[in-house]
Amino acid sequence: MTTDDLPSLADAEWLGHPATQALLAILDVDGEEARVVGGAVRNALLGEPVHEVDIATTAPPQTVTARAEAAGFKVVPTGIDHGTVTVVVDGTPFEVTTLREDVETFGRHATVRFGRDWTADAHRRDFTMNALSVDRTGRLFDPVDGYPDCRARRVRFVGRADSRVQEDYLRILRFFRFHAHYGEGPPDPDGFLASIRGRDGLRRLSAERIAQETRRLVTARRAGETLTLMSEAGIIEIVFAGIAYPGVLDRLAHLEAERGEGATPALRIAAAGTRLREDAERIAERLKLSKAETKTMRAAVDAAPHFPVAPGQPARALRYRLGRDAFHDGVRLAWAQSLDPSHAAPWPELFDLADRFTPPAFPLDGKTLIKAGVPSGPELGAALRRLEDIWIASDFRHDRSALLERLETTR
Repeated sequence: MTTDDLPSLADAEWLGHPATQALLAILDVDGEEARVVGGAVRNALLGEPVHEVDIATTAPPQTVTARAEAAGFKVVPTGIDHGTVTVVVDGTPFEVTTLREDVETFGRHATVRFGRDWTADAHRRDFTMNALSVDRTGRLFDPVDGYPDCRARRVRFVGRADSRVQEDYLRILRFFRFHAHYGEGPPDPDGFLASIRGRDGLRRLSAERIAQETRRLVTARRAGETLTLMSEAGIIEIVFAGIAYPGVLDRLAHLEAERGEGATPALRIAAAGTRLREDAERIAERLKLSKAETKTMRAAVDAAPHFPVAPGQPARALRYRLGRDAFHDGVRLAWAQSLDPSHAAPWPELFDLADRFTPPAFPLDGKTLIKAGVPSGPELGAALRRLEDIWIASDFRHDRSALLERLETTR
């Protein structure tokens, strides 16, 4: 397909934005060339939102810096040794990267030099849909047939799939993640088979790199069925150090979409790979999840067996004991794990309870009980717990006076 046969992106809002045009204008002169590359072009062709605009240029980073500063733009040398600087135009950041070509390749640590060949640069990229570029007039360039793949929503490696995988084994997870986000139909067979052949290379990757891709994958549109594919390929057991539950993940995603809720990666990971507390501990260790993510997973997995609970006072009592976040995540995880996850009562009421109901504060404390004659120490703690149980059983109706009246009967 020639360039003239490709669609124009001249009407794309992000391309016509004054900040984008201002930056392209200072780079695309005096024998140098600049184009928008990667995700913005891909997403525009797929009809997906464009969140950031990356630019490639033939100009070396020193020239990019000099021109940008002369124009009054802020420049941050985010990866200048690799040819990348961040240019901030009117508050909008752009990553600007000089074209590169491989001199020597050994895994992801290839020796590169700056280049001027757009086709060679496109052949260095992972997927054909990421190798498209567009100039400031909206003219689309496609040296590796990425546009037909975009139209078919087909994630395909540039060149030989095995070679791309061997350059960086993380591309296996990226292949499945992109398929989950953008793909339609079955995965590209060459990419799928190359992923199977290269799967043992995933064991060489850091847990942090695997976790980063996993977070993105489990929040994707087709995450559940993609996990099934990864299980068939023998990959998910490497990622999770165990089995996966694609159906549970699918049901959770459906519930979140139905209720207009955003996806929480830690809860999605819990749905995808856990049933028991030890599952959560294993995955948290395998992926080196943050303390906050691990806490979220543990709380949801521990809370899920408490559901379904009868609506009314029992549910409000559980909401108080678990806390808002654990109740919110636990009931959703329990519904997704249920063998009959219908919307029959009491699930809808339980879904709403975490947001609608805020329990009052327990009206007693240790100082109050000491003044009432309870000695400090174990007896004080036991008395507080007994009175709190009475207060919860009253549906939080007993006030301080009523609870103090019960104090003598509980001692």
